Amino acid sequence: MESFKVIIVEDEKLELKGTEEIFRSDIPEAEILGTAMNESELWKLMRQQQPDLLLLDLGLGGSTTVGVDICRQVHTNYPSVKILIFTGEILNERLWVDALQAGADGIILKTGELLTRNDVRLVMDGRRLVFNQPILEKIVARFKKSVVSESRRTDAVIDYDIDEYDERFLRHLALGYTKDMIASLKGMPFGAKSLEKRQVDLINRLFPSNERTGVNATRLVVKALQLHIIDLDTLKPDDE
Repeated sequence: MESFKVIIVEDEKLELKGTEEIFRSDIPEAEILGTAMNESELWKLMRQQQPDLLLLDLGLGGSTTVGVDICRQVHTNYPSVKILIFTGEILNERLWVDALQAGADGIILKTGELLTRNDVRLVMDGRRLVFNQPILEKIVARFKKSVVSESRRTDAVIDYDIDEYDERFLRHLALGYTKDMIASLKGMPFGAKSLEKRQVDLINRLFPSNERTGVNATRLVVKALQLHIIDLDTLKPDDE
């Protein structure tokens, strides 16, 4: 790894000392231009000399939004500077997403193996989405859950012979649309009466014969959710 310049942003003195020691002992190629404990100290350093890498804590002064805002501003105003998040926000998944959308090149959680030479090397080599083991485990767990959910949905679509219009009909029923409203959707070739017949047909397909009596639109939607034909996480209306 070639030599590079880094600025460290960390508002906890003890953690800052530990981070500096990681660079001195494990990453000798890094020249620490300076350290900042808040936003104003960082901008002062940035005006003096631009680093190659910004190691950024997100929870500055008790606020997580400050770190994300710094990330966004650096990414916009200093596009050549690589940004590696080093954060103790180990449970705030929304914050991780905000940081990545703001332009972070990677996120290292302050747990497990902490910051390693390899993490820094990957970022300096231009790798995007650099994570350490704790965050990778969470990402993989979410990925597995997503794949299983999608597989269940695919199986249900095949098993119950669900077509595009069935899915659209059920999804909009779940969103509170009336049959007249669904019939008026762009590209929906069925009137309200035809949708009534489609609802009856769906009830016959999704419910065993001894459970079909008295099934209304609400019970039909609940059944479609249980069978993973529609998904709460993807309930969005079509363009009208």
